Amino acid sequence: MPQKLTVAVAQASTQCTLAATLAALERVTRHAAARGVHLILFPEAYLGGYPRTCDFGTAVGARGAHGRDQFLEYFHAAVDLGDTPTGAGDDWVNRRLPLPRGKEYRGDGTREALEKISRETGVFIVCGVIERAGGSLYCSAIYVDPRDGALGKRRKVMPTASERLIWAQGSPSTLKAVTTELNGVRLTIGAAICWENYMPMLRQSLYSQNVNLYLAPTADARDTWLPLMRTVAGEGRTFVLSANQCVRRRELPGWITANSQDKHNGDEYICRGGSCIVGPLGEVLSEPIWEVSTDDVTDANDPNDPAMAAALSITEIDVEDCERGRLDLDVAGSYSRNDSFKLTVDGLDLNPPPV
Repeated sequence: MPQKLTVAVAQASTQCTLAATLAALERVTRHAAARGVHLILFPEAYLGGYPRTCDFGTAVGARGAHGRDQFLEYFHAAVDLGDTPTGAGDDWVNRRLPLPRGKEYRGDGTREALEKISRETGVFIVCGVIERAGGSLYCSAIYVDPRDGALGKRRKVMPTASERLIWAQGSPSTLKAVTTELNGVRLTIGAAICWENYMPMLRQSLYSQNVNLYLAPTADARDTWLPLMRTVAGEGRTFVLSANQCVRRRELPGWITANSQDKHNGDEYICRGGSCIVGPLGEVLSEPIWEVSTDDVTDANDPNDPAMAAALSITEIDVEDCERGRLDLDVAGSYSRNDSFKLTVDGLDLNPPPV
């Protein structure tokens, strides 16, 4: 019996405020629900923003005052999900952390807003978030189930290059996969954020948990990204969804562009997108989307708006294709030579979670 469900990647762009971005996320999710989507992926840093081109006033051995002001703007734009700096894991998921005096929830309400959108639309939402906890920022991805709310949250364990100046390292324990059932299909879902996908042992930690839906929110718009996604899908015998933002220079926040001395074409794409969907034999199910965003819609109330249709890639998948692919390759099982090669991750159980 085929185990089919409909999945989508949204090539969306961070808006000028968190409220505007959440409103855009809701609009896209409702549109996806009307088209039968069960799960949707939004890009890396969608909530909070990816500060592309910003150097935060830094050079090796020096920091400028205007860069600290830029970081302050970015810090204030980030999302407070009510977690702790070390990451509270199941205590955060199950709301066992103490509440602030006089409040019914922790954080700034973003978690609750995402849960409401998911519940009302019936769509499982996975979204890239810049999360603040204490005095640090983390590049995260949150899993939101329409029935049970937030099931878990990833924090990027190794920010890439200059990202390490502004984002802290997340705990590897957050690589824990989550499970759910959508459209009668049991899913084990894991995520690797952007260049985490270039970390072989990190990928293996997800394969070991028997994920059949592997999510890769990213900021990488190079032509080399699709071959990596095909490798991951074929290697892990899993469906891979990757979502990226599509951004023109004029769409950058004013606190980034105000200190720029260069004159640029505002319509220049500084990130062209490339969101895609790949099947468990490495076959491309949805070709990369280039130079279009869900935010390019001309009529938000038109369900057939061509820009939305172009930037929201929707594919029906049969999850049993993952098991068909295990006939000849299971890199965490029959093909792994686990009598000779061992992987351990501090704080993470690599056994497949119960479904």
